[in-house]
Amino acid sequence: MRIFDCTTFYNEHFILDVRFNVLNPYVDKFIVCEAGFSHSGQKKIFNFDIDKFPKFKNKIIYLKIDKEPEDLKYYLENGIKKETKENARFNAIKRIAYQRNFLNEGIIDATDDDLILYSDNDEIPNLENFKLDNVNNNLMYFNQKLFYYKFNLLCDRYDWFGTKGCKKKKLIDFEWLRNTKPKKYNFYRLDTFFSKTKYMNVKIINNGGWHFTQLKNIKDLYEKLTNSEDHQEFKDAKKSIQEIEALIKKKVIIYDHQVKKNSYKFAKEFKLQTVGLENLPEYIKINKDHFKEWLDFDGI
Repeated sequence: MRIFDCTTFYNEHFILDVRFNVLNPYVDKFIVCEAGFSHSGQKKIFNFDIDKFPKFKNKIIYLKIDKEPEDLKYYLENGIKKETKENARFNAIKRIAYQRNFLNEGIIDATDDDLILYSDNDEIPNLENFKLDNVNNNLMYFNQKLFYYKFNLLCDRYDWFGTKGCKKKKLIDFEWLRNTKPKKYNFYRLDTFFSKTKYMNVKIINNGGWHFTQLKNIKDLYEKLTNSEDHQEFKDAKKSIQEIEALIKKKVIIYDHQVKKNSYKFAKEFKLQTVGLENLPEYIKINKDHFKEWLDFDGI
């Protein structure tokens, strides 16, 4: 059984380098898919540079998408395509799903029993003690710690199930895998027989890794926030780049992951906790001097 680690890419060479180094001892192939447009539909250049990763060249399969999905929703005004707020979110979700599902092109050579992992590139699974015997016909969900702004600024309010996996023969597509629910449902739940998100054959991997979100300089972070899936909500929040910078200095976030999918998320402030380096991957610990800009040393 081989392991295929599949992820999407925007411009995050820094975090991708961490991902490759952490996972290299365990992963057979890295599948990276980049689109020539942002979630909000802005055209972008292709940023991925394989020459930045000479150590992993023989493992990387790089995929490019140069056109958007065809089923986006617009209205015409004086011959110009425009979006309502509702359409903007619908279109962002469609673009994300289109990019994720294009990863199928990278696993053509995988066998039915190979393990396919998917996560955003800042969601890094912990495979150090992972046992392939656990896979069987299960869906695998990695319970990960959530960090903001720095490698060791922990948001301890949520269980984060970023990385998910299954054997190739169980994979419907990557968007399906991303949206399956990280919960084991009992056999008497009849809805599991008809649902595409609820399953009984589930394995939860505790101590399952790390989600290092928003580790960017302030300019790049602001660009991400204005072009992400929730870009319209962020614009409605009317936060300036200076206000976002102030939040980072205060070690707080304003994004609530627990509200319902279609509810407003940029509301409350939540304080982050500085934790010790023992909570991080070995690669970061042994290279702490190299990563000192992205570590918070207050209180440790």
